[in-house]
Amino acid sequence: MIARRLILIAAFLAAALTPIVALPARSGPAELGLLTSYIGNWNGEGVLVGGEAPEAFTCRLNITKGNQTKINYAGRCHLINMNLSVSGTIAFNDSSRRYEAAMSSNAGFTGIAVGRQQGDNVTFHLTEEEVDRGGNVVRIGADIHLVNGKITVDFEVEFNESGQVLTASVPFSR
Repeated sequence: MIARRLILIAAFLAAALTPIVALPARSGPAELGLLTSYIGNWNGEGVLVGGEAPEAFTCRLNITKGNQTKINYAGRCHLINMNLSVSGTIAFNDSSRRYEAAMSSNAGFTGIAVGRQQGDNVTFHLTEEEVDRGGNVVRIGADIHLVNGKITVDFEVEFNESGQVLTASVPFSR
């Protein structure tokens, strides 16, 4: 169960917010303004549901100004005796006209999540299939919501072999 919790928290952090992948970016003032409005230190608490018993955990996230028109993030979550960290970059990609978040974690999850914008809100969606340390296929899904100056991360991990699903939602505040 500890390995499954680690996978879930890794998925959450990797989706939430990684080595950093360089994204082609040249956003305008509006896109850059939206991204930089999230610069700062964030804290969140959530509950892991779907295991033997619900388990509370805490997270912190630091967002800083990156090179050019990017922001960088670094996060860490603590669950029981485990720590998981992620880092990455978020930018607006002019050529594809979308927000992109490059991410990776100390648990080996990496990827690029595409952000959909509606007004001043951006939602990133990541769906991946990974193989856990036991060789089992794991489906990972996460949504990161940048809404009205707040950050919320919703995620789930499904262990295909057993069908077990673990979920959590973490609202962050400054």
